[in-house]
Amino acid sequence: MKSTHPSLVVLVSGNGTNLQAVLDACACGWLGANVVGVISNKSDVPAIARAVRRDVPAIVVEPVAGEQRLDYDARLAAIVREMRPDFVVLAGFMRILSNEFLKHFPSQVVNLHPALPGELPGTHAIERAFTESHENWRTHSGVTVHFVPDEGVDTGPVIASEVVPIHSDDTFDTFAERMHECERALLVHVLSDLCRKIALSRESESV
Repeated sequence: MKSTHPSLVVLVSGNGTNLQAVLDACACGWLGANVVGVISNKSDVPAIARAVRRDVPAIVVEPVAGEQRLDYDARLAAIVREMRPDFVVLAGFMRILSNEFLKHFPSQVVNLHPALPGELPGTHAIERAFTESHENWRTHSGVTVHFVPDEGVDTGPVIASEVVPIHSDDTFDTFAERMHECERALLVHVLSDLCRKIALSRESESV
């Protein structure tokens, strides 16, 4: 029988500051979950080192030369399934997952996107928002956490979002840092709520 403490697998591609926020929240007890694995599609990224420092299993799953996208996703899914996560968290994972992966984790894949729902899909959303603010029509951006049910880019059902203003005296760095702070806080908040519901459900089932 699974523990009442939900489990997370976090997929990453880079620095891993959002991963660090999740690890820290688990360590202090604010997020009632266990990170049971961290997987990166790139080797030698700081996110892997962050997992190792916390004694969390870290695996690099790089694409093989000539490997088709669906074959990679099937291989990735097999590894993630072995970890039996309650949620798969995309925290800066720079690949679009196909249905070959997603079909194994219905209503379990959670993505963090640095823009408001329906806005700035894809990469470099923070840079694009800041550029648009200099064109004198964008006054804010935001952060969204959503489920990933299919191959749409940043289009899944919204779990939560938060507005981040762009101030007239912002530099890109000050705006980006405020965005990153919001990302970390919103991701941890959403995961805490999702995991709390699972834990309560399991506790009621065990009574």
